[in-house]
This record gives sequence, structure tokens and C-alpha cells, in this order.
Amino acid sequence: MTIAILAMQGAFLEHGQMLDRLGVEHFEIRKKEDLDRSFDGLILPGGESTVMRKLLIELDIYDILKEKIEDGLPVFGTCAGLILLADQVEDGVQCFGTMNILAKRNAYGRQLGSFYTEDEMKGLGKIPMTFIRAPYIADVYGNAETLAVVDGKVVAARQENQLATAFHPELNDDTSVHEYFVQMIKESKTQ
Repeated sequence: MTIAILAMQGAFLEHGQMLDRLGVEHFEIRKKEDLDRSFDGLILPGGESTVMRKLLIELDIYDILKEKIEDGLPVFGTCAGLILLADQVEDGVQCFGTMNILAKRNAYGRQLGSFYTEDEMKGLGKIPMTFIRAPYIADVYGNAETLAVVDGKVVAARQENQLATAFHPELNDDTSVHEYFVQMIKESKTQ
């Protein structure tokens, strides 16, 4: 199993470190040629979603990744990655638009609105959650499902082979969310 990590912004190194801890092979996507490699899953890390969208288009990566996601490639978006997957974005521009969620950008405010908590995630129990200028999911519909709610706001959802979290599991020691994503990839191979 090999997981590609979009390496334009955000904590892509930390996602790689999590995968190292799980013994999962991975590589970074920085340019179009990187997409020539075979991969079984994709991580879209945090960053600034409008800048990431612009870079995806400028580097001629956008259409290829969108097609792979639409074809069922397992994908895990954290923070800005969640916004990239959302088919509706409040106060922003849609990117891949493959997940039945409405993302509210910068919902917790600026950097000072960043916080840490521990809360329940469906199937995982109580896990650490670090929010940095985070969005939240204002609506979940279609065949998307809510996985975690913090203070009445949806902060994690899944739709088939797509997983999105408003928080950054790669910034904590707990590997359970990454393990969950690896299991999603394994299950997708048996379908």
C-alpha cells in the first residue's frame, strides 16, 4: 500500500511521520510527474484552500486528482483538505466538490481561535483534536455521514472512500484517525 500526500502547504511532513509510524509507504505530490507513481490513497493536508486550489490548477494536477477521487480513490482531507473536498463552501470557492458537505471556512476565527480538545469520533472513541483556524461542516447530506461533533458543530465526516476532518490528527501522537484511513483503503481494495 502506498499513500500520496499533497505537499504544497500545511503539515504534509507530519502526515508522513504518522504513516511512518504505521509502516505505510508514502510519497509527496509536488508536481504533475509525481502522479505517474502508483498510489492507493491520497491525503490532502491543511493550508490555505484557495491557494491550494490555485496551485493544483497551475501545476496541471487538479483534473487528474479530481478524476481519481471521482473514480473512488480513497482520500483523507484535513482542515483545508476538507474544504477542497466539499461540494459547497460558504465564503469560498469549491474545488474538487466530491463530498456532500457544506464547509464553513475559518469558522473558528483567526489563529487565536485555534484550540485543542478531546472528543468522540465514531468508531474510534475519544481522540485528541487540534484545531488551527479550522473550518467546520455546516451541513452533511446525501450519502455523507457525520463522524464527530464538537460543541454542536460537525468536525468529521465520511462519504464512501472520502474522509474529512476539520482538525489536524497529524499534530498529535494518536494514530487512530490515520489507522482508520488505512483501513478505508484496505476495504476499498476488496470492493
